[in-house]
Amino acid sequence: MAKGEHEARTPSQVGRSVLSFALTLAVVIGVVFLLKTFVYQAYSIPTGSMEETIMPGDMVFAEKLSYEFGEPKPGDIVTFQDPRSAESRILIKRVIAVGGQVVDIADGKVVIDGVPQDEPYVLGVTGPLATYDVDYPYTVPDNCIWVMGDNRQSSSDSRAFGAIPLELVKERAVFIYWPFNHFGSLYK
Repeated sequence: MAKGEHEARTPSQVGRSVLSFALTLAVVIGVVFLLKTFVYQAYSIPTGSMEETIMPGDMVFAEKLSYEFGEPKPGDIVTFQDPRSAESRILIKRVIAVGGQVVDIADGKVVIDGVPQDEPYVLGVTGPLATYDVDYPYTVPDNCIWVMGDNRQSSSDSRAFGAIPLELVKERAVFIYWPFNHFGSLYK
């Protein structure tokens, strides 16, 4: 065969190539499905309740494995099913306290177990919300977490709907991946 000439492919070679491509595509789709189902979830943030940590329009990756082997800790940013919504509305907030801890709000500050919290990520002054019947100091029930948005004056959070049962917690938010000028870890 002269240089530059190609041997014609037989129908069986074409069939093997198509089958190989189809199997590769099926494996890739399967891996992506498994990762999305069991490892991570992407979210677009619609509101400013977590400003300045997460801005409206930011795209966030959340991982699912941490809470398969442990429970949320204060400081974690979690996604959870809105306890007031019959549909699958997902919210994102910061864990402030866990079961057994006592939450209070005094002089615009969050107080946990009698200790005022240093919260450099907070935007605005923290105050109680009148939309939920919470008496302060409030003891977080076992198997629950108390969550708040970082933008305290523009967040509907545990001050509005109470403690969140652990079974409603979905993932731990890890990093912003879009837009690129916000790219980075949520834990600095």
